[in-house]
Amino acid sequence: MKTYNSPDRATLKRLCQRPAIKTEDLEQAVRKIMDRVKSGGDKALNALTLELDQADIKDLEVKEAEIAAALVQVVPALAYAIQVAAANIEKFHRSQIVTEARIETSPGVFCWRKSVPVEKVGIYIPGGSAPLFSTILMLGIPAQLAGCNTIILCTPPDKQGNIDPAILYTAHLLGIKNIYKAGGAQAIAAMAYGTETIPKVYKIFGPGNQYVTKAKTLLQIEGMAIDMPAGPSELLIIADQYADPDFVAADLLSQAEHGADSQVVLLSNSSQLIHKTLEALVQQLENLPRKDIAIAALANSMAIQLDSIAACFDFSNEYAPEHLILALEKPEFYTGQIINAGSVFLGKYACESAGDYASGTNHTLPTNGFAKSYSGVSLDSFYKKITFQSISEKGIQNIGPVIETMAEAEALYAHKNAVSIRLKKLQA
Repeated sequence: MKTYNSPDRATLKRLCQRPAIKTEDLEQAVRKIMDRVKSGGDKALNALTLELDQADIKDLEVKEAEIAAALVQVVPALAYAIQVAAANIEKFHRSQIVTEARIETSPGVFCWRKSVPVEKVGIYIPGGSAPLFSTILMLGIPAQLAGCNTIILCTPPDKQGNIDPAILYTAHLLGIKNIYKAGGAQAIAAMAYGTETIPKVYKIFGPGNQYVTKAKTLLQIEGMAIDMPAGPSELLIIADQYADPDFVAADLLSQAEHGADSQVVLLSNSSQLIHKTLEALVQQLENLPRKDIAIAALANSMAIQLDSIAACFDFSNEYAPEHLILALEKPEFYTGQIINAGSVFLGKYACESAGDYASGTNHTLPTNGFAKSYSGVSLDSFYKKITFQSISEKGIQNIGPVIETMAEAEALYAHKNAVSIRLKKLQA
């Protein structure tokens, strides 16, 4: 990790910028993939799976026999852990169900809002070296609570054409049956455009590499709804002299191992805390199976000593981290200073891993500074909000003149007449 001691304002502004990713040919490559799937359907999808994942797929859809075989491969301890996590995530997201009131804005004028589920949603689950079965819980549970009619799940197969057993177990636990062997930008395109086998959806959720992210971004331009703009995973920790350096180092590494393009940031007003944390980080790094990935991420990461905890929050709010840990003596005292963050973890025992798996909050969060304007996935992400209004004779008489005046001022006389014609008939 790079270290900085009381950098000036210009340097701090520069440090808020995420590591640059070379994307000169990325958009062109992703558009080519998307166009192939759009025009070629299943045939193109199978060809791309062979080219990019080295898997020769005969049938895109996962069959019941494959699911049954996967269920027995999941050890009881993991099955129990997934069940506990599912219960906590379900409990937290169920609490987000609200009944909105019917409001009388003026005498005789009633307005209200209704939550209607998005009918068809697509969930993308990365595979590869770290199959994110936990993301199925984070996306599938609120989709079901919202009442989405169709949930499509796409995930890349291994080179033998198989899906990770934990992914199939988790999908089965939630009752998700529409599971397809497709990964990368081609899977995103398949859910957006539809193929002979994979149905077209109305909104796409889920994390992925830069190809997946670019595909979602390009589809958003075309009018496809997505969960949020996303990029590499990130973590920022604000720590004081009372923080445990071993805990802080472990949290930094927990995020660094996500990918070589991840970034972790440590902010503190204590040089001693930073020094001890970096020592602990080196020691813990030696025992990580994903050591090489973490080392690559740490090369893009930093530890910054600032003059005060208040200055740390100023930097954090400008950086707008996906995950924010307050490793402070009294973290609750500082929550009012948080303006921009995806998800916040308070105190020495609230590790970011808890949010990733089992505490109950959602781990699908805005990255790359988008926490300034986006929230993480929640129950509301799977709803459309439809407004309703009912106006009585008394109501139109009350607000009619207001509407007429405003419509005339905007030179929209047909708008005015829609009110005037009613008022005249009532007067008659």
